[in-house]
Parts: sequence; C-alpha cells; structure tokens
Amino acid sequence: MSELRDYDREAAQMGDRRYNYDFDAITRRYMMRAFAPFLPSGRALELGCYQGESTEWLAGLYPDLTVVEAAQTLVDAARHRLGDGPRFLCSTFEDLALEETFDAIFLINTLEHLDDPVLVLRRIERWLSPTGRLFLLVPNANAPSRQIAVKMGLISHNSAVTPAEAANGHRNTFSFDTLERATRAAGLSTLHRGGLIFKALANYQFDAALAAGIISDAYVEGCYQLGNQYPDLTASIYLICERGDG
Repeated sequence: MSELRDYDREAAQMGDRRYNYDFDAITRRYMMRAFAPFLPSGRALELGCYQGESTEWLAGLYPDLTVVEAAQTLVDAARHRLGDGPRFLCSTFEDLALEETFDAIFLINTLEHLDDPVLVLRRIERWLSPTGRLFLLVPNANAPSRQIAVKMGLISHNSAVTPAEAANGHRNTFSFDTLERATRAAGLSTLHRGGLIFKALANYQFDAALAAGIISDAYVEGCYQLGNQYPDLTASIYLICERGDG
C-alpha cells in the first residue's frame, strides 16, 4: 500500500498546524527525560524525523546518526535544521535497504502511520545490534482525553482513527496491549514500558490553557509524575525493546 501514499501531502497536514501543537514539544521534552537512563552508546537510527526536532536531540547524543524519512519535504526541512551532521535517507521503511546494524533505533510518533506495523518492526529487529535497543513512542488510545471524546460522541471508540489523524497519515491508534502484541509478533522483547503525561485535555485545550495561564509548568510536571503512576492514562505510551530470544 505504501506506493499509493503521498507522504509529502500527509506531512503538509502537520506543516500548516492542522495537526501540530505546542503540547507536542512538551511531550518530546518528557520523552527525552524518560529515555535518558536507557540510552546505549554507539550507532543510532531514527525512523521518521518530521522537521527534525527529535533529530536535533539525537544528533547531540549520537555522532553516528542515520535518519530515514519517506517525505522528501521533511528530509529537506530536517537537513536544513541540522546541516550535514546526520546521514539522511529518503525512503519508506518497507523499501529501505540497510546492511548495517544499530545500537539504538528510534521510532517516535511514527508506528501509527504505518500500513503494516509488524512488517516494519520485524525489519527493525534485524537492524538492531545484538545488544541494541528500540525506543518506540506512540499516541495512547486510552488517554483520558480520548475516552472523554468517546463519551461525548466525538469518536466511536478509544482506538478510532479520527479524520484529522487520517489526513495526517495515521493508520492505527495503539494502547499497551496492541502495541506489545505488535512488538512480540516481530520477535522483540520489552525491557521497559511507560507513559508520558496524564492527559485529560485535548492537545489544543492544553495549548490554550497554557497560553492563558490557566495551567502552569508545575501543573504539567504534576501530570508527568501522575502519568508515571498511571501510564495507561497518559498522552503517549512507550516501549523500550530488545531483540528477542530467537
């Protein structure tokens, strides 16, 4: 199915902010904090870079960084942001030809865009070094904001793909059970799991409340701490995976 998709058009849905929020940057900051104790040294691979926000963080940690993105417009934007440090490849993950392996692979807010997540995860399992780790982050189907939207009749069920998400290229919405089902099917084992930021508000509501001073950075920190206690009720969920036992 990937040959029928216009990845540059899907990227533009984020570029004009129809699906991109300041809350995304907050989530990314806490993602860095959650991943930091588990990051290995060595060679890194980022699969899906958007405009290079996470890439910039990774480039500061990994001098040997390869970045793969299907949309040429996003490759150009990330390269403009970062210069010639990382190696950029414009390719779908399904068609990507890589002979080398990596000590750290990052799939951040990308798995939900894939037509066949397990197929790509199986390829990732082969790209991991024997002691390598996959850092996988996705939006959470069970976020309270989504559950509230179901009760309001705005979406049919927690894991529904909304029209705005579909326009942005989403194909799935994951919860812990479906995410771990996919990684297990790909031969990966979970080293650590968690969630980022207890989330009762939609992204645009979070942005508006922060801008109006209704909630503060301390409130967001509290939501992060509460999310550590209740990871199934967070904005995003993550797994840190390793190659399985064969």
